Amino acid sequence: MPAGPAPGPYRLGAGDVLAITVWDHPELTGAVARDQGGDGGALGPPAASFVIDQDGMLEFPFAGKLHLAGRTREQARTLLVARLARYFRWPRVTVSVQAYRSQRVYLDGEVKAPGLLAINDIPMTLLEAINRAGGMLPGADQSRITIERGGQRHRVDLVAALRGGRPPAALLLADGDIVRVPPRDESKVFVGGEVLAPRALTMHDGRLTLNEALGEAGGISPQSGDAGQVYVVRHTPQGARVYRLDARPARAMALAEQFELWPRDVVYVAASPLANWHRTISQLFPGELSSAVGATTRP
Repeated sequence: MPAGPAPGPYRLGAGDVLAITVWDHPELTGAVARDQGGDGGALGPPAASFVIDQDGMLEFPFAGKLHLAGRTREQARTLLVARLARYFRWPRVTVSVQAYRSQRVYLDGEVKAPGLLAINDIPMTLLEAINRAGGMLPGADQSRITIERGGQRHRVDLVAALRGGRPPAALLLADGDIVRVPPRDESKVFVGGEVLAPRALTMHDGRLTLNEALGEAGGISPQSGDAGQVYVVRHTPQGARVYRLDARPARAMALAEQFELWPRDVVYVAASPLANWHRTISQLFPGELSSAVGATTRP
């Protein structure tokens, strides 16, 4: 799992909307609040909304321009108090975030409501982001979730994390993260050669053993398959790797059950020497082999 941001207070950024109240001095925010349809009422002085601009600045009466991007809400309040203290004695200021708009993550793939999600003052975990997107669809592959961060792509296996006792809820997302939940259809293994039912198999939440793959393909053909030549071809960034399994000994089945396949692996069962000989003769002398077999088996 990628290392998430360190937990801490929310940092303000461009686009965030702040509600600012200066107690005992309604003239500072009253006009703005009236323009916005606000009313102080009995609950206290009116609060006005101020947006942090793209340069990270916010302009406030008497305080001038304040650089608030990267500061916490309390740091912003302290800075505003220091500026207003030049003109007012003991100013009491309340600052709250009215709308979180500066930090976002994007969810794509097999979730009910893909799109942008705003990060608020509560750190957003991967599971929370998925829940806010409506949860995963039935066809989601929970073992191959990817997070793109800082130009790097990280894979998160929720199934393995839960199985291994690692808390996936502790994985925090950061501003700009792109989370993709792929469909299971992208996690396929191809089984061919001398099996009874060659086919493409869909992995089960990212897991499929060699033994399971052979079983779902109907098993090795008893007429033409060579159980001593079962191959797995795997493409890696370093090139193709080929694994061979001799499935004739009984203990080989236990090994095949432990051999975990990867998405896009190709499982190939070679033909037996007799089957190869039969095919070669059939190509060289089409029709002659069946006549010869019939002649030798005729009483």
